[in-house]
Amino acid sequence: MVIDLAASGLSYEPGDSIGLAAPADPVLVRSCLAALGATGDEMVTGPDGVERSLKETFSVAVDIARPLDRTTDLLAMSAKHPRHAAALRLLSEGADGAEPADADLLDLLEAFPSARPRLADLVASLPALRPRLYSIASSPRSTLGELHLCVAVVRDERRGRVRNGVASAFLADRAGDASAVPAFIQTSHFRLPADPARPVIMVGPGTGIAPFRAFLAERAVRGVRGRAWLLFGDRNRATDFLFEPELRAWLKDGTLSRLDTAFSRDQGEKVYVQDRMRESAEDLWRWLQDGAYFYVCGDATRMARDVDAMLRRIIMSEGRMDETQARDWIVSLARQGRYLRDVY
Repeated sequence: MVIDLAASGLSYEPGDSIGLAAPADPVLVRSCLAALGATGDEMVTGPDGVERSLKETFSVAVDIARPLDRTTDLLAMSAKHPRHAAALRLLSEGADGAEPADADLLDLLEAFPSARPRLADLVASLPALRPRLYSIASSPRSTLGELHLCVAVVRDERRGRVRNGVASAFLADRAGDASAVPAFIQTSHFRLPADPARPVIMVGPGTGIAPFRAFLAERAVRGVRGRAWLLFGDRNRATDFLFEPELRAWLKDGTLSRLDTAFSRDQGEKVYVQDRMRESAEDLWRWLQDGAYFYVCGDATRMARDVDAMLRRIIMSEGRMDETQARDWIVSLARQGRYLRDVY
């Protein structure tokens, strides 16, 4: 996704993120209004204190994809059917097996038609619609006036209905028809070393490659050549090798000195970036001993945790340390600003 920054007043550096105030899925908005028997013209006050129509409030002010426990509490109190009230209370309490699980507002309205609170109270119970943050995948010096993103579109199906990620589906499906989107730049600690001669090790599977594309583009435009190692992984090489032509070109001209890939579904046994780290443990340790900066970007719940665990194992084996010493060594690396994570 390429965003035009003309007249926006926004500026950024490689490693920064952009916050996009994407509107809600209009299909979901219309369906919620229909379930409430509302026209959408009803005036309500959102969490920001601004009075808008209910349709606009559902679109830009409250998050109808992620109702809170206080929303189910409110629906339980307004439910005229005792079974509806009881089921909603179970949802609020997080009881095992409570349904509908992972519900959006439409799920709740359809499952419990007797629960219809005042519209003002319903709006007040919903969380504010927050901007979504994306790591920027470009350098301002290589893509003048533009900002590039690498986005995985969130779509899944539950209870016979497709659920779209608020911002990712907006970018994929509707942003081309939008005029302007409220946005801001979030300055990051995620930066290339001040000394361009320092080695860099970048671990970025999937869309985690975004800031590293920005780093490499920045190095290319500045003519920086040296030790830059990217470990990239995804499901299948044929369909998921993001930015392959650019990476190959940077390898050829020396902007990138090493590229290790891990495509998990291309063989019987799944292979991930941490497996490539283990296979190159001696080299990785040598780079760190030479002052390399170690960067990780991507999924926080699994990938970043597994990469951190593998890094600790490598330090233990190659550095001849016990677990406590390895943990302390990693803490020291982070305090030096040489272990940086952009995880989500």
